[in-house]
Amino acid sequence: MKIEQLFEHESIPKVYMQLALPVVLGMVASMIYNLADTFFVAKTGNANLVAGIALGTPLFSFMLAVGDIFGLGGSAIISQLLGKKQHLDSAHLSSFCFYAAIIFSLLLTVLMLVFERPLLKLLGVTAATYPYAAGFYRMMALGSVFIIVSLVPGNIIRTEGLATKSMAATLAGTILTILLDPLFLFVFHWGATGVGLANVIGYALNTSLLVYFMVKDCQILTLSPHQWRVAPPAVRAVLKIGIPASLTNFMQSFGVMLLNNYLARYGTTAVAAMGIVLKIYMVVMLIMVGFAFGAQPLIGYNYGAKNKARFHAILRFDFLIEVVYALGCALVLMIFAPQLVALFMNQAAIVALGTKMLRWLLITAPFVGAILVFTTVFQSLGKATGALIMAVSRQGIIFAAVIVLLAWLFGLQGVILAQPVADILTFLIGFGLYRRLVTL
Repeated sequence: MKIEQLFEHESIPKVYMQLALPVVLGMVASMIYNLADTFFVAKTGNANLVAGIALGTPLFSFMLAVGDIFGLGGSAIISQLLGKKQHLDSAHLSSFCFYAAIIFSLLLTVLMLVFERPLLKLLGVTAATYPYAAGFYRMMALGSVFIIVSLVPGNIIRTEGLATKSMAATLAGTILTILLDPLFLFVFHWGATGVGLANVIGYALNTSLLVYFMVKDCQILTLSPHQWRVAPPAVRAVLKIGIPASLTNFMQSFGVMLLNNYLARYGTTAVAAMGIVLKIYMVVMLIMVGFAFGAQPLIGYNYGAKNKARFHAILRFDFLIEVVYALGCALVLMIFAPQLVALFMNQAAIVALGTKMLRWLLITAPFVGAILVFTTVFQSLGKATGALIMAVSRQGIIFAAVIVLLAWLFGLQGVILAQPVADILTFLIGFGLYRRLVTL
């Protein structure tokens, strides 16, 4: 079969790039949207609008985290099953993950709408930013089914080598969102609600295309409702990997929320500057994530097939790509940090503070590249303990402990230093786990 030729016999650089580059391009499209979105919002000149949407960003990450339970958890287990040639089990699992994600997303929509006010308060919303954050929040909550469900077919079709199809759907949704953003902001004057609506419509197109590609092009996997039933051990296997995978995004939400709460003590300027900086930082992060998750089906398949030599060669190539890319990209962005921040909001205070924030975040980018490899390898191999520890460390337990300590010791400078310090500590933990857990 084509899948066996691709995963077992093609040269590692060729198959790695064939699987990873479409994911990277999809991530680049998301990055371009994030930058364009921040650019359009910042051009309103309303710092409260910028801050309000920045405060609502953790909600989006939380939705991705829920989708990852079944998207990343399902794809990791399906990759191993395909490597073992258990095709029928793979088909049942793909159907189960799709319909489970729909059910969870609908329940989550109801909960988010019912508990809107306390959740917005938890996100760090103030009286000045509430109208903007609430408009964005409500629209994202209403469209959560498209955002969450997109993670399932978007991830699992890559286990059959259909990364290009996943990329095409992502590109289509992203382009539509970029076109709608300025229309809703500057023509219809819908503010933060319009930004949220543009996101939802883009994800609706993305999800629809992914469903179409699965039905049309998948040879083994299926979305048939007649095949959604799976044995309890298979469900546990998905959750065992999916929950730690989802915690990575959940901890990202937690980390940004915690960071915004600490920055809010220093005024709207600090929150707005970090909102812009995090968008620019995604230039490095999203591409690294694209390479890491693009390689995941290849890692899982060869682990399931017990191909030791090829498995370890893939891991070496994965580390090389991640660390070298991170180092080169971080150096370029550090040099041009003032100009990049000024592109979004050319106010002296925001440019000065944003430049400092961006450079400190970028200094540990190579460590983050290695952390991503550790994390995706643990997920691909079903090493739930390692995946869980990595998920709750960098922007969770480690970050929380570091930001509390450094903010107390150094004030605003300590808040800025918290993430790079947490990156180094998480790398050391991941390296120790990798040496202990990755065996074949």
